[in-house]
Amino acid sequence: MTIPAQRRSDPIAGNGAGGAAKREIERLETVHPQGFDLSLDRLHRLLDRLGNPQDKLPPVIHIAGTNGKGSCATMCRALLEADGKSVHVHTSPHLVRWHERFRMGRTDGPGQFVDDEVLADAIRRVAEVNGDEPTTVFEIMTVVMFVLFSEHPADAAIVEVGLGGRFDATNTISTPAVSVIMPIGLDHEAYLGDRIELIAMEKAGIMKPGVPVVIGAQDNDVAREVLIDTAERRGCPLAVYGQDFLAFEEHGRMVFQSQAGLMDLPLPKLPGRHQIANAATALAAVATAGFDIHFETAERALTDIKWPGRMQRLIEGPLPALLPGGSELWLDGGHNPHAAMMIAETLAGMQDRIERPLFLITGMIDGKDARGYFRAFEGMARHVFTVPVHFNDAGLDPETLARSAEEAGLTAQPMKDVEEVLRLLGEGWNRLEPPPRVLIGGSLYLAGEVLRDNGMPPE
Repeated sequence: MTIPAQRRSDPIAGNGAGGAAKREIERLETVHPQGFDLSLDRLHRLLDRLGNPQDKLPPVIHIAGTNGKGSCATMCRALLEADGKSVHVHTSPHLVRWHERFRMGRTDGPGQFVDDEVLADAIRRVAEVNGDEPTTVFEIMTVVMFVLFSEHPADAAIVEVGLGGRFDATNTISTPAVSVIMPIGLDHEAYLGDRIELIAMEKAGIMKPGVPVVIGAQDNDVAREVLIDTAERRGCPLAVYGQDFLAFEEHGRMVFQSQAGLMDLPLPKLPGRHQIANAATALAAVATAGFDIHFETAERALTDIKWPGRMQRLIEGPLPALLPGGSELWLDGGHNPHAAMMIAETLAGMQDRIERPLFLITGMIDGKDARGYFRAFEGMARHVFTVPVHFNDAGLDPETLARSAEEAGLTAQPMKDVEEVLRLLGEGWNRLEPPPRVLIGGSLYLAGEVLRDNGMPPE
């Protein structure tokens, strides 16, 4: 069964920043179905015709979960690159352009997004072999990732699951070095089920018999038990957060504890207490995959992590310049209640240090639990401004979204766009109060729009 997906636009075209590959992707979108196919049969047929490139990758760290996949992938990359390793990385979705999904490892420095002509050539070759088969665009682009990563040598590959796990296109990897399951919560219920145990079963589908598994911090005991039970039934060597490894903050540092001993490390550069657990999971994953990371390497890596669109503070550019002097402008693409709780906790910590009135600028796509998202900010946010999402054709109407915020106990009003809100705050702010703290969030698609409009594409 093919699940229809909302079409996403890529705003960069016609030059070295993405012209040739963009044209190839647009061609695919005109002749192939959009969405996700909940089976792997036709994908295996295409991969077989291409010589099974998914079996020719360097050691793979395969990451699933509802939240934290991107943070874990980024931290794994930072740890490996700080150790001098070349690392391919596949993440999704992209913020601004498709190239972000394919970071190619290099031996002379940090990996970089794939070159436009290299990506375009790989798309053309895969599309030619696929022919008229009704393969989805997401499946074709996943196969493109396998082709790219198999043809360019590297020491490791980090592959993030796109949707679920069991039937995700990346699950054609037969023997990863380690399977990682990050925190599980309710999201994509229409596709994965509306109970946490059903979602956990789908995520656990990436576990392969005998392949080591690392389970990150789980807030839900039911999810944790499903994951542990699945790993044990499949004979997977298992490392579980809170049992076999953990991390905590002490005196402004992060203490990581595992069966190998203790490491006293700096706090991860990414804001939020939950990033401590994410960093611990990344450390455990890299070690389980067979890479020996020393203290000095881990210390260097944790202080040099960049993950755009995830509690990212925007300091420079036209958008923050619209706010009153001394204001804070934050951007996060979290879009489900579990992510919202983590964001709210991070903002509460900021409030404890420096109290400011908090405003939300929120855009979401259809199918998300908007009320659940907004409930996390009840009693914290002074007001919500809802805006459209232009990068996705399923963006919720701002008036509908504002009603969801009000049903969650917040005051809200629909607005034309992010810039209009920032101008309103900048021009009408009461100077007798502290400058505001503003969070733009609710959708990675909105985060991509904001980065583009602020002239700051992901690095």
